[in-house]
Order: sequence, then C-alpha cells, then structure tokens
Amino acid sequence: MNPHVILRVVSKFLIPLIALYGFYVHFHGDYGPGGGFQAGVIIAASVILYALIFGIDAAKKAVPPSAVRVGMSLGVLLYGGTGVVTWMLGAEYLNYGVLSYDPSHGQHYGILAVELGVLFAVASVMLAIFYAFGSRQPDLSDEDW
Repeated sequence: MNPHVILRVVSKFLIPLIALYGFYVHFHGDYGPGGGFQAGVIIAASVILYALIFGIDAAKKAVPPSAVRVGMSLGVLLYGGTGVVTWMLGAEYLNYGVLSYDPSHGQHYGILAVELGVLFAVASVMLAIFYAFGSRQPDLSDEDW
C-alpha cells in the first residue's frame, strides 16, 4: 500500500476548495479585505500543494510552464492596459470613472480589471518561481562521478 494514500485523498478534496477560496478572496476584495494579490498567492499555493503531493511533473502537466508565462504577460498587460484605456478615453492613468457612463460603475469595472491582472501576474510569478526552484537538478555526489 502506498504510504501517502491518505495525503493524496485528502489533498484531492482540499485543493479545489483552496482554489475556490482564492477566487472568493478575489471577488470579495471589492467589498472587504482581499484582492488580486492575496487571491493570486492562494491559488498558486493550491497548485504548489498539488506539486508537493503528486510531483512537479504532474503539476507541470496540469499547469504547463507555457501557461504560466502567458499568465505573467496577461496580468501585466491587463493591469497596464486598463490604464492605457483610461488615457485613451481622456482621463488620467487608471482613473476608472470613464470606463462607464456612470462613474461608480466605471470604478467597479476598472478595479475588477486591475485586480484580475494582479491575480494573473502574482499567481503566475509564484508558480514560475516554484517551477524554477523545483526543477533544479540535485548536485552530484562523489560516488556518482
């Protein structure tokens, strides 16, 4: 019997709940504590937990490094692009009021877009750092020479 069977079964139950909690923190961040940074860390932690339990190769199949690179780029472009759109609409950089006919709706849309960009960027960078350190090859011992 695999000595880690309980750990694997429990983690299969907990990992989706951790990711769901990360999305809750993100979407609740408009009205209370939380937001893109905290949600990005929580979602990345769920993938890192998956990698620690099932192996880094399995995690790279679930969330490939190419998707991580796209997530980093998309996050920065979404954050910066929101500011550029507000410029193009004649307001200051990241002045969200111009994103809708009603300034309060525009504020909501802008904050949601920026926080989504932060979520993508933070989660992707955390995974990129983990993949970089987790994929390092161990040093050779004297016996392997």
